[in-house]
Amino acid sequence: MAFQRDSQGSIESDVDVLDIQIPLTRVILYNDDYTTFEFVIHILMQVFKKSEDEAVHITKNVHIKGKGVAGAYPREIAQMKVAEVHKLAEEAGYPLRAGIEN
Repeated sequence: MAFQRDSQGSIESDVDVLDIQIPLTRVILYNDDYTTFEFVIHILMQVFKKSEDEAVHITKNVHIKGKGVAGAYPREIAQMKVAEVHKLAEEAGYPLRAGIEN
């Protein structure tokens, strides 16, 4: 690995940090017969920071296809998102389930 100073005196290397690829894990929401559309939309907006339009689209996929991708994150973050979904669903009295897929 070669190092050199740039014009401002900072050290540069020939390794581009942006070339490092972190594998992402998808967080999946699963359909059930009890959780309301409104609650799923709320979860998608609060936990996954989706816009209302994105949340509605994903919720429709969950309802029609039986599951939908809420987002893709590094594995540890995906696991924390799943745990947060389960906690919020339990507190609200809904059986909403989430999981992870590679």
